[in-house]
Amino acid sequence: MTDTTNRPEPEDFNRQVIEALRAAGGVLSEGPFAGAPLLVLHTTGRRSGRTYENPMMYLELDGRVFVFASRAGHDEHPDWYLNLVAQPAVTVERGGETYRARAVVLDEDERARVYALQSDAFPQFAEYQRQTSRVIPVVELVRAD
Repeated sequence: MTDTTNRPEPEDFNRQVIEALRAAGGVLSEGPFAGAPLLVLHTTGRRSGRTYENPMMYLELDGRVFVFASRAGHDEHPDWYLNLVAQPAVTVERGGETYRARAVVLDEDERARVYALQSDAFPQFAEYQRQTSRVIPVVELVRAD
């Protein structure tokens, strides 16, 4: 059995990452995500209508911003992904800037290309895909304003 007495709950961990990211102006210099490209994605709950905030890694490519519904290789999609599929109007906090965006799930060919680039840069993403039978979606966050 694994000792989880000192491990924060996922919601608490996410809150800590979000607070640190905001305090640092959008770039963390220490901790497990030091130097990683992180943003905070605000989605609307598909059932609750509440706003949810999730920190996540992203890839910027030719001025486009992509996020990955990896859920660290679990077999179910993350809730934030299900929420943006139901309601693609999202808000993005990135690099100290906040803006509205539209979430667009990539088709399979482009998804494979972008996911491969992310996996090359951050090998844990390749491992996430190996751990699950689902195809991990890639979502482009298209600026709306």
